[in-house]
Amino acid sequence: MLHCFIHLFKFGGSILYPWLVFVHAVSALVSIGPFIVLIPMLGKLRTAEGSLLHAYLDSFQFVVRLSKHSGHVLVISGLLLMWLGEWPWKTPWIAGTFIVLFGSLFFMARAFSPTIRRLRQSEPYDRTALLKKLSRSLYVYLFILVVMLWLMMMKPALW
Repeated sequence: MLHCFIHLFKFGGSILYPWLVFVHAVSALVSIGPFIVLIPMLGKLRTAEGSLLHAYLDSFQFVVRLSKHSGHVLVISGLLLMWLGEWPWKTPWIAGTFIVLFGSLFFMARAFSPTIRRLRQSEPYDRTALLKKLSRSLYVYLFILVVMLWLMMMKPALW
């Protein structure tokens, strides 16, 4: 089955390549876009209580999960585009993107979920400090995503 799949992509590469570019672009949009919506929600988290607080935290968690899953599609489609387009791994913007990607994986694993979990706890906590951490994580992660987007779109010769 894998052999048929590989043959289809190699043989029909000229047909499938534009569709893969489209899938890659849409998955990048879905990975980045929802985080923008969270910016105004940060202010509402400062005063939200009870079920409203949990609804906002659910939204944050949903965006993080959505970004993770669309990131999987983004990486797989990117690898297929590299393969079909015969882009070597040593291409500066590809290597740079993967370096930033691996760094973002470690960042995302510790940036959002522990803070959201702590905000859900009913015991007393310093909401201001946790929201500041969540806000900082959001802006840092958006910056990382924009750097990856810049690398993929501008394809700079880094070395």
